[in-house]
Amino acid sequence: MATTHTADPLGSAISDYWQGNHTVEVQVFTDQADEDVLPVSYLFRTLAEMPEREQLALSLCQGKVLDVGAGAGSHALALQEKGLTVTALEISAKACATMQARGVDKVVCADFFKATPQPHNTLLLLMNGIGLAGTLDNLPLFLETCKKWLAPGGHLLLESSDILYLYEEEDGSVLVDLNGDYYGELTYVMQYKKEQTAPFPWLFIDFGLLQEFAEKAGFNAELIREEEDHHYLARLSLQ
Repeated sequence: MATTHTADPLGSAISDYWQGNHTVEVQVFTDQADEDVLPVSYLFRTLAEMPEREQLALSLCQGKVLDVGAGAGSHALALQEKGLTVTALEISAKACATMQARGVDKVVCADFFKATPQPHNTLLLLMNGIGLAGTLDNLPLFLETCKKWLAPGGHLLLESSDILYLYEEEDGSVLVDLNGDYYGELTYVMQYKKEQTAPFPWLFIDFGLLQEFAEKAGFNAELIREEEDHHYLARLSLQ
């Protein structure tokens, strides 16, 4: 089974979906929840099919937009249809090829942390895009990297979740190791057919803690929308 750094199960699944296999699913494994599946059709949704929080985020985009971790390009295409200039940044070469085939005007196939940054007015990080930070320890580096991609007066629009509910007991109490890692640090593995990623960290962060880190990094943090399932949309603006 392919588990090297070249394994790209999500990119392969996106490519297969685009080529006509509309039943494609990616298996998702994590250390804090049961095995799950990601229907790849979800990555090809239209603007009307997107959750309200995503539609709201797209409506708040301004100027030149960088769609970070653009996947199959649905957000980038929706922004293009609105007349905005958008760059889709994605590390998966197969996903990038699919985005180009779908009509995304500008696709950059690169690692967010390693690419040469160009200034944008809006950084879009939907589908828990801040998870790219991986861990709390790496969040300051992530935010500093975001600043390099932002033009003066620019902002980030991001989604995340407070996943404390995963640790609730039947009596309503919460069981968290206060001496351990932050409860929002999860480890994931993704698999499609015989392609499997190595385990990788992914961060979910509650808004209060995000606000602390953001302010230390020179951002003003604003809670735009909070939902009943602990999911939220936030805006970080350069001070």
